[in-house]
Amino acid sequence: MRRTLWSSYAGASLFRRGSCGTVGGNLFPQKVWSGDVVHMRAGDLVPADIRVFEGEISVDQSSLTGESRPVSVGVGGSAYAGSTCARGEASGEIVATGANTFFGKTAELVRTAKVQSHLETVILTIVKYLVAMDGLLVVAVIIYALLRGLGYAETLPFALILLVASVPIALLPTFTLASALGSRVLASEGVLVTRLSAIQDAAAMDVVYSDKTGTITMNQLALVRLRAYSPSTEADVLRIAALASAERTQDPIDLAVINAAKARGVLPDNIEKLEFVPFDPATKRSETLFRVDGNTFRAIKGTPRILSELVGGPNIESDVQELASDGYRVLAVAGGPPDGPRMMGLLALQDPPRPDSAALIKNLRDLGLRVTMVTGDDLATARSVAAEVGLGEHTCTPESGEQQTNGGLACDVFAGVFPEDKFKLVQAAQAGGHITGMTGDGVNDAPALKQAEVGIAVANATDVAKAAASLVLTNPGLGDIVSAVQEGRRIYQRMLTYTLNKIIKTFQISLFLSFGLFFTRTFVTTPRLILLLLFANDFVTMSITTDRVSYASTPERWDVQRIVVGSLVMAVPLLGFSFGVFYVGRDLLHLDLAALQTLVFVMLVLTGQATVYLVRERRHFWSSKPSRWMIASTLADIVVITLLATLGLLMAKIGVALVAGTLGAAFLYMLCVDQLKIWIFERLHL
Repeated sequence: MRRTLWSSYAGASLFRRGSCGTVGGNLFPQKVWSGDVVHMRAGDLVPADIRVFEGEISVDQSSLTGESRPVSVGVGGSAYAGSTCARGEASGEIVATGANTFFGKTAELVRTAKVQSHLETVILTIVKYLVAMDGLLVVAVIIYALLRGLGYAETLPFALILLVASVPIALLPTFTLASALGSRVLASEGVLVTRLSAIQDAAAMDVVYSDKTGTITMNQLALVRLRAYSPSTEADVLRIAALASAERTQDPIDLAVINAAKARGVLPDNIEKLEFVPFDPATKRSETLFRVDGNTFRAIKGTPRILSELVGGPNIESDVQELASDGYRVLAVAGGPPDGPRMMGLLALQDPPRPDSAALIKNLRDLGLRVTMVTGDDLATARSVAAEVGLGEHTCTPESGEQQTNGGLACDVFAGVFPEDKFKLVQAAQAGGHITGMTGDGVNDAPALKQAEVGIAVANATDVAKAAASLVLTNPGLGDIVSAVQEGRRIYQRMLTYTLNKIIKTFQISLFLSFGLFFTRTFVTTPRLILLLLFANDFVTMSITTDRVSYASTPERWDVQRIVVGSLVMAVPLLGFSFGVFYVGRDLLHLDLAALQTLVFVMLVLTGQATVYLVRERRHFWSSKPSRWMIASTLADIVVITLLATLGLLMAKIGVALVAGTLGAAFLYMLCVDQLKIWIFERLHL
């Protein structure tokens, strides 16, 4: 049997109403079921998804769609859970409750949304390549040792150290450090980072979905156009419209009209308001009786069709259609004697774009990003805002099904969307291989913000939106997104330098140690020196995270296969240089094995530093100046290694001249290989 319920103010309690009137009541909302009937009045919180069958209400559903202006819901229309009844009175039947409502589905999407960790994939892929190569070398070394009868006491530690050398121990800490330093820079520019990997994703981001209200626009209605009918002037129309409004209602339309009237100075001081009737969804108008200089007048503003039927006058339909087609909210204004008001003119209102929105969209496009606006507004309003901020004209709706095709990237604007639609747009783009960003400010944006690799909550966002986002802007507008993208691409350049250096060095060390054993039948260095080399190279080169770099003009994507191929090609001349130093030390300088192993260690350290400076620039390595931390780390590394080698600490002693000669040879190697590096990077687009 269907129950009839009354919803009380703010939804604090619900009362059952029987045939004999109201009976009972609760301090907390009682359970409602599909099929129950709810009666709603101004101030009520809609408890479930309801289909109205009697009356008319104006509903604030900004928590669901993000659109701040109330929506009129009449017979046959739907009021959704989580929205608020702003005006009017209506009865309706509950059609969905709990998780089945639009609001419940939004909460469920936030819970289930999960962003991919692209950084984790990159690191695991790099490790896979390096360990696979070293695994083959270890097998080859063991087979060689068995065939040559080498002792297990020397072979097993050597094989183990080969595997240790292949694992990029400092790779993950370096990525984390680079992101942490980047988040500190972004914080000083008004961007708070809640998920470090989002900075890396910002470098690869190529698609941005942006909410409209409060993000691209001001989230505040403003009067943008006036149309007066003779003999009235625009000032007369605005004055009467302001008199038919009241600040105490806090209605966005009333506030927009009053603010415009104050700005133009059209309100006289000697007005006495006698009676004010606020906007009612049933009558679709507001009106005021006022007295000026002893004379009484009537001011009315409301829906053009209603006022035209009420007061007659000129045919305004074509003017209304023209303004509405531009996406404006159109109201008519009438005024005059209480018994004979006449049509005076039309008001066109809009939530205007932020002053910086057009420049922001241009800047993002200059950085190679595709920007699409998503909004709960209708097509006309969406097109109007898109035109003002420089977006394209291809407007789509969820019903068109275009969001299923690569995230709707053929569309410049999506209108009439709900939270689930935004979520599906992000998922579809991700399925197409795109790294997506989503900007928003409301609860309705939370699922898409959490699902996107780079979820961006604007300064005035709700707590739910901020909790779901990975970046939170603290300054008004979206301008700081550009800073996030630029800083992300700088971090990418630093980490690409570190990754190239690490892979090149791994190839050099692994191949040199293995082939050195095969060709010379000796262990070219010792396990102790290899462990020391890891500290001398891996952890010192973490200073790359502070390097001075520029950002690319297009999205940066990790292509591990191209990076590995480029590193292998770069490792070939380095491997030749390594054997050259070894043979010079053995055959020309006649060093004993212990001193030769020290020389090899010094060479590996110095060429490691040389490789860092060689690959940090896609141009000649002297094209830009490294950071002070990098220079200081390199100098400290060289000084410490020189002292250890020349004093014979932890290794056999060699002369200062030999260390200096190796340093000079490493610099000459950089000069000779620099042009080859440029050619390789150009061919592989690194």
